[in-house]
Amino acid sequence: MLCVQQLSVTGRRDDLLPPTSLEAARGDLLLVEGVRQDQRTALALALSGRMKPSAGSVSWDGNTRIKVLRQASSVVDSPGVNEPEQHLSVRDLVTEDLALVPRRHRGAARSTPWLRLNNFEDIAGLWTEQLPAGRRIELLTALALANPDTGLLVVDSPDRHSGDPADWLPRLQELARDAGRPLAVVATVTRIPDGWTGPAAAIGNAVTLAEPDAAGPDADGADAESVPAHEAGPPQTFLPESLSPETEDAK
Repeated sequence: MLCVQQLSVTGRRDDLLPPTSLEAARGDLLLVEGVRQDQRTALALALSGRMKPSAGSVSWDGNTRIKVLRQASSVVDSPGVNEPEQHLSVRDLVTEDLALVPRRHRGAARSTPWLRLNNFEDIAGLWTEQLPAGRRIELLTALALANPDTGLLVVDSPDRHSGDPADWLPRLQELARDAGRPLAVVATVTRIPDGWTGPAAAIGNAVTLAEPDAAGPDADGADAESVPAHEAGPPQTFLPESLSPETEDAK
């Protein structure tokens, strides 16, 4: 299980990732909503151990070591990080990604037999930019799972390729529920699809409004102006306002 508490990343000018808490168990698909692309990407990288958080904690099966988290997770299609380059053919992309699989699992993997075995022969000759949204997510998740150590799949903004959740949501649900290899799947999205009843969270959900300091009497002995308790309401959680993106370099 992935457990995240008050995870945050400080950016150059504002929070690249405001405090966020969430959980994702094997067999579940968790959708995490965030308006800003830079914040969605920062969350995806922090959840998978590819970006060091400024505060908070993230653990996988109770282990908080970054190395363990990185080995157990794969990031899929993260803009500016590991999204496929447009000039690559699908065949070349597969060749490159299979070469990244740890040597002990790689064997004699070649793109042609892999494409045939995984039913991608029909798109082998296409450029990656030509891929329909549905086939794109199928291909990239299959490549991520070529590493048998992967138990956590983090998909960055799959809805940026299609406004129709049917192009990516069923695939992610299928992967999470695969009885032969149950995964914890997390997808960052611009908006939770209508009708979604599964696990969901929001970037910045652990940000709380600061309680005002108690004010003492002023120089004339009068109490400082305050809001009546019955009008103040309970503490709230909120998403940060949309600001111009300012992304941190991820290595």
